Amino acid sequence: MSFKPHFSRVAAAFALFAALFAAGCATTGPKTRIDYDRSADFSVYRTYGFPKETGTDRGGYSTLVTSYLKSAMSSQMEARGYKYSEDRPDLLVNFFMNTRERTELRPGPTASLGYGYYGYRYGLYSAWPLYDEDRTVTYKIGTLNIDIVDAEKKQLVWEGVAEGRVNEEELQNPKVAINAVVTELMRQYPGRPNM
Repeated sequence: MSFKPHFSRVAAAFALFAALFAAGCATTGPKTRIDYDRSADFSVYRTYGFPKETGTDRGGYSTLVTSYLKSAMSSQMEARGYKYSEDRPDLLVNFFMNTRERTELRPGPTASLGYGYYGYRYGLYSAWPLYDEDRTVTYKIGTLNIDIVDAEKKQLVWEGVAEGRVNEEELQNPKVAINAVVTELMRQYPGRPNM
């Protein structure tokens, strides 16, 4: 039995959240988008919970990434007035993620000797290029989806998506990365329970 594929998935998960965190610290932030059911009455929901197996738990057990996501979402939901319910929640919160490679062709730098011969033919000739080589750059893109589902109707009522470039140097504290991304997405959540 080999644990290598699972280890790669966990490593990719940590890289994903570190990348999204790094993007969150940049001036532009991670690319986020949300969508929700405009006909849903978010004030009628009072409790939240998690499915028995989230989309981030494919190995039959809960990963550290899942525990970080659950903790971050619990903080956000409770700050909005929702209560946790293990047995019969009004809302189920689920998570999905993936990483993929992206390849870009980028133009190389261009250098020149000047205009014409030492510049005296300025305006008559363009610069002489010494080199102009394109280069191929490959990097990882990570995507996190958070789904909030009406548990009774089994219907998606809110979805948040964050996408960012994976940065291997930001793997030191994935819990902080996850908190940052979840906080950013939940800023756009439209509802609170009606007390």
